[in-house]
Amino acid sequence: MQRIQSQGVHHITLTGADRQTSIDFWEGVLGMPFIFDQPNLDDPDEGHLYFDPGDGRLITIFTNETRKPDRRRTPMEPGCVHHLAFNVSRASFLLAAERLEARGIGHSGVKDRGFMDSIYFKDPLGLLIELACYKFEPPVGCTHADVMIRAHRIRVAAGDYNIAEPHLAAAIEELVLARQDSLSKDRSPRNPF
Repeated sequence: MQRIQSQGVHHITLTGADRQTSIDFWEGVLGMPFIFDQPNLDDPDEGHLYFDPGDGRLITIFTNETRKPDRRRTPMEPGCVHHLAFNVSRASFLLAAERLEARGIGHSGVKDRGFMDSIYFKDPLGLLIELACYKFEPPVGCTHADVMIRAHRIRVAAGDYNIAEPHLAAAIEELVLARQDSLSKDRSPRNPF
């Protein structure tokens, strides 16, 4: 028996309210270009809007002009979506709270997650949205996941509660040592002074 190997998220589809609410939030607040529009091919009473979250993948929204926004928190029972997280640059992250407040959108304030910083707020339909900003850049040729798995192993071996900057730095160093050859026979740390 073999797995069906995934290669990334293709798209996420959400049930929206009316068309303009979706456009105003996904493009007007989060800056995701509105790139495609057609009927929901499974329900002729709904529209199907497509937005690019920044990596060429898709966030799609089923809309219906009879549905109105309801800002109450979406359900959190097993099987429900807790939140969606979007990657933002450090520059954008540092301005996020101010820009949300300018629109009257309440938020959590900055949350330190050890390997990233986060800020949370709700969309017009009560879905929790997270803006996340990594505290590190992976070495060339590596992914954030490559760094995270090594940092996790380092954290566990150290008996630490959560990943923090020292684990990330050690993971990045390990990846560079493993991926990048050197003419030096001894690559151990030294003091040149």
